[in-house]
Amino acid sequence: MIPAMPSTGYRGLSLWHDTIDDIEPRPSLDRDLEVDVAIVGAGYTGLWTAYHLVTADPSIRVAVIEKEVAGYGASGRNGGWCSALFPASLRRMAAERGRDAAVRMQHLLHDTVADVGRIATAEGIDCHFDQGGYLSVARNPAQLERVREEVAEHREWGFGEADHRLLDAHEVTAFAGVSDALGGSFTPHCAAIHPARLVRGLADAVERRGVVIHERTMAADVRSHRVVTPHGTVRADHVVLATEGYTPTVAGRRRAIAPIYSLMTATEPLPEHLWAQIGLDKRTTFADNRHLTIYGQRTRDGRIAFGGRGAPYHYASKVSPLYDRDERVHAALRRILVELFPVLDGVTFTHAWGGNLGVPRDWFPSVRHDRHTGLAFAGGYVGDGVATSALAGRTLAAMIRDDDPDDLASLPWAGRTSRDWEPEPLRWLGVNAVTALMTSADWSERRTGRPSRAASAFWAALGQ
Repeated sequence: MIPAMPSTGYRGLSLWHDTIDDIEPRPSLDRDLEVDVAIVGAGYTGLWTAYHLVTADPSIRVAVIEKEVAGYGASGRNGGWCSALFPASLRRMAAERGRDAAVRMQHLLHDTVADVGRIATAEGIDCHFDQGGYLSVARNPAQLERVREEVAEHREWGFGEADHRLLDAHEVTAFAGVSDALGGSFTPHCAAIHPARLVRGLADAVERRGVVIHERTMAADVRSHRVVTPHGTVRADHVVLATEGYTPTVAGRRRAIAPIYSLMTATEPLPEHLWAQIGLDKRTTFADNRHLTIYGQRTRDGRIAFGGRGAPYHYASKVSPLYDRDERVHAALRRILVELFPVLDGVTFTHAWGGNLGVPRDWFPSVRHDRHTGLAFAGGYVGDGVATSALAGRTLAAMIRDDDPDDLASLPWAGRTSRDWEPEPLRWLGVNAVTALMTSADWSERRTGRPSRAASAFWAALGQ
């Protein structure tokens, strides 16, 4: 059994919140306010946007409105992968703006991983940043075929072994003692972090530069040039919606993003004799190549934090703290982790938590700003948002300031809008059918060793 989570304040939200200092909410908005830029959401996207705005122009007036506290949502609860992974394939990105733009986007994501670490160091944010790369393990022939295809595809786009390389079974064991490994791939463009330390540190960093953050303040209405809250209205030249998986709770945006729950669990700190068998000496993040996503990391305090999908989508895009825990899914995650590392059989799991992430209808994140209305948005990261949001914030800041020397507005995700999700009950049926499809595909591949045609057809239909 997992011990009861702490129930006071925000400590019980996740392992990450449970291993930082107590969170004292900042003052709520209690009056009308006029600024240059109003940002709704104090997660990574909102805070990176604020950071790049005020570092480029210290005179700009920025206010951040947050319903709970900075890092309450996915930014504080995620798996702690600061990676260059992107939900849309290079082929899909090229369909938007051409091959060169797709390749440039991927290179920028590579650079952004290191940039997050560099900025964290410069700002004194001890977010446990260790760039040990990402290991994807193939544990059946179907997964191995997929890994080989992915590496070959990267070669076709001009990325060499330094960016993405194929591993045989012996090479996998040099990184981690994953059971039944047939091979895998490795990219250095990923760091393990403590996500709550990063987001809370970013909030402090922007405050030092004059950004005002109002927590425990609900944005009841978000529209051109204003954000209405119960106790005051923020008027601004530009309004940024940075609410990711909580976007459906904003008036008029119920179908813009589907909030999908991803759940996590964590072990107790493990003794050295177990780490000697597990590996992950450089805190390399890890997963196998199944369709229903899983993800893990070795924490600085010697635990394994491990998560994955499988929780249901809730009717009408509802979000609720009640959905953060699902014993069926958490039990499955614990079982999968022990399958990956059998030496963990019998260890104590101390934490179980979850939260929602934002999925657009076409699995393609967006960054956009309308100069006429002043409205801006970035999000839809499908769970790959730690580094991606940093690039999004940098891009939004350039768009808002109309100062874009790096031509970020020409990237494949800039200026685009995904179409809305279907109305209910079609949305509920479709999203949960995809989860069932991926679960079935993984079962079939384990049993037969052959790639799932159904899963391949789904990704092809998305243009991936």
